[in-house]
Amino acid sequence: MKKTALFFLACILLVSCGGKKEVKQVSQESRTATEAFALAETLRSSFIKKDPAIMQRNSSDDGFRDITANRKAYDSVDITFTPRWVEIEGTKLFLNIAWKSTWTLSGQKTEERGMAVFVMEGSPLRMTKILRANPFVYPGQ
Repeated sequence: MKKTALFFLACILLVSCGGKKEVKQVSQESRTATEAFALAETLRSSFIKKDPAIMQRNSSDDGFRDITANRKAYDSVDITFTPRWVEIEGTKLFLNIAWKSTWTLSGQKTEERGMAVFVMEGSPLRMTKILRANPFVYPGQ
């Protein structure tokens, strides 16, 4: 009797635990936010490498002007982005980013931090404007 009850209980457990798991589909908003994060990273790395062709390809004319607004010479720069949130309003996407930068000029380092809003539009996304503190501009400029 005990063996039959144990066998019956094991069969129930196997049947109840063996079902297919439901896979949730990724929403369009989530895919768009992921694309925005990747675009911000592409712009950051191309700025550090001083590669204007990549920056221009991934931004509008106004966005490219904002990215290349720096007028002060520098030897190198290190910028880190921490995305905070994404807002989608119609065709525009607003990516809020906390950033830190370390600029080197003639051996002297200057650090800065701030919060920027990258405005992006289109498909694929392109940077169209930088609002608030621009991470691509030398501190104090």
